[in-house]
Amino acid sequence: MDALQVPMPPVLRLDQAAAYIGRTEKALRGLRERRRGPAGFRADGRVMYRIEELDRWLAEHEARDSRSNPELDPTRQAPEPRRAKRRQPLAA
Repeated sequence: MDALQVPMPPVLRLDQAAAYIGRTEKALRGLRERRRGPAGFRADGRVMYRIEELDRWLAEHEARDSRSNPELDPTRQAPEPRRAKRRQPLAA
């Protein structure tokens, strides 16, 4: 028999959202206070996050990471030409 699968709710509480994105509650709270985290909203005095917003925030950060985005990988760019070293005058 197949086990019943409970669908995820479309919104998550702060603790659930933190687990969903792999951060601690404290870290997610700090991101929210500095307005650097995913957009959330208050409902009945609790901070809530839409799953779509968490996924969008994660995808945005993944796209900015050079390991996920080959266009940003510095090892794939042509090296800059070396500059000639200046020679120090010999002391007399």
